[in-house]
Amino acid sequence: MEHRGVRRRAVHGGQPLPRHQPGAAADAAVRRLGATQAAGGGEPGGVRRGCGRAGSALSAAGFLPRYQPLRFPIARPAGRAPEPILTSNAPAGTVIAIGGALKPDSDAVWQRLVDEAGGAGAPIAVFPTAAYEPERVAAQIVAALERCGARAEVVPVAPHLQGVDLQARLNDPALIARVAASRAVFFSGGAQEYIVDTLQPGGRATAMLDAVRAVFAAGGVIAGTSAGAAVLSRMMFRDAMDNLLVLKGLWRAGQEYDRGLDFLGPDLFIDQHFIRRGRIGRMLPAMRALGYRLGLGVDENAAVVIQGGRLEVVGGSGAVLVDLGEAASEPGLPAFNLRGARLSYLAAGDCHDLGSGLTTAAPRKLREPCIDPAAAGFAPGLKSERYFLDILGGGGLLDAMTQLLDGPAPEVRGLAYRANPRPGDPAPELGFEFRLHRDAGLRGWRSTTLGGDDWTVLGARLDVIPVRVANPLFTPLAALPRRVVESVLAGRGGPGENGDGNGQR
Repeated sequence: MEHRGVRRRAVHGGQPLPRHQPGAAADAAVRRLGATQAAGGGEPGGVRRGCGRAGSALSAAGFLPRYQPLRFPIARPAGRAPEPILTSNAPAGTVIAIGGALKPDSDAVWQRLVDEAGGAGAPIAVFPTAAYEPERVAAQIVAALERCGARAEVVPVAPHLQGVDLQARLNDPALIARVAASRAVFFSGGAQEYIVDTLQPGGRATAMLDAVRAVFAAGGVIAGTSAGAAVLSRMMFRDAMDNLLVLKGLWRAGQEYDRGLDFLGPDLFIDQHFIRRGRIGRMLPAMRALGYRLGLGVDENAAVVIQGGRLEVVGGSGAVLVDLGEAASEPGLPAFNLRGARLSYLAAGDCHDLGSGLTTAAPRKLREPCIDPAAAGFAPGLKSERYFLDILGGGGLLDAMTQLLDGPAPEVRGLAYRANPRPGDPAPELGFEFRLHRDAGLRGWRSTTLGGDDWTVLGARLDVIPVRVANPLFTPLAALPRRVVESVLAGRGGPGENGDGNGQR
């Protein structure tokens, strides 16, 4: 699906953003998923056309050794009249998506959840459904919430709870009533498929899920961490742990992707552990295949509060907002490719309005000068150029974005590839070059008031180019002939040298 139009600049005074037909592709994906599940399997061949068919097309392309970009022209998108991103009615409640791996001192996130639920004494239902050790995980969550003043109750609905009749608990009228009377619901981390398979088996909502939705409809809070955040959007990653294989086209209904619980409508796609685990590699092809204009990748030890079309980052790290409003692909290429995506990195206190497309940096950052690489007299704070040999490695994306904003070069590049391809890899020599580059919309801030580098980066432009990478990536240098080595060691000199071994200078 092509997304065309004029992007609003992510700073005050920008031009309006267009948007895709609201939810059309995501709704179609839901229908396809239902048909696929009814037929009892994944899509033919296990690969969606939207991400490039990883079988015959890749073979025909002949991904042979050498690191060589596949070049192609991309037409600039045509302009269109301004439209808001969100046209559907704003949801009544608040969503809090937590990226996972919250640190012990992350009380800012827990306190914000309690405050949004009504403050001291707020009843919060805790679902450890996704957890492999639900008793232990639930106890930790309850302790964190009660430390911030909430009245938390565990909802014992989890496949890994021992000695529990899961179906009986799911249909227990008293338990359902207590959930519906809560002011907030919290989903733990673990495996998101446990949440959807338990509360929404086969895509059909249980009475327990109806109770959770009633909390949201009444203006309550739905929050989740890690797997619990993944289920918040309409469509979600189910089990797509290998970013590179998703980039290569491994994209099957009911396996890599599935229905989520749909607390965000058709306009926003959520992912978690985002920067730490390099999940930009799986988000881009997923958004393209499912028709999402906007994606929100929440990093570890951070949360994003989503309320009435407004995003605010809380916690110790940040989140990446991905905008494909200007993105285009070359359909003739046999692998995923993208030109013209926009990435913004928001940290604690930064806010973004989905309706206007405007971002407001945290007040502590506005006390610092705005970094504008296009301004006259711009002096980069980062002095050295860098090439990222593992752009999907831990922290690589954020490092590349800050390098683009405050470094000396107008373009920053990095590779996504696997030096030791795994069995079953459909294209071992296929890699992807990520090219971040500047244009007039790039802005940002860098603050040290929190004790370290604290960035906001708005409007980095990204292209993803499929490339061939040699397999093996390198080979050892061949040894010199033995007679040459012996000659040098004997002091007689090698070829081209005089007898004293010093050679002619």
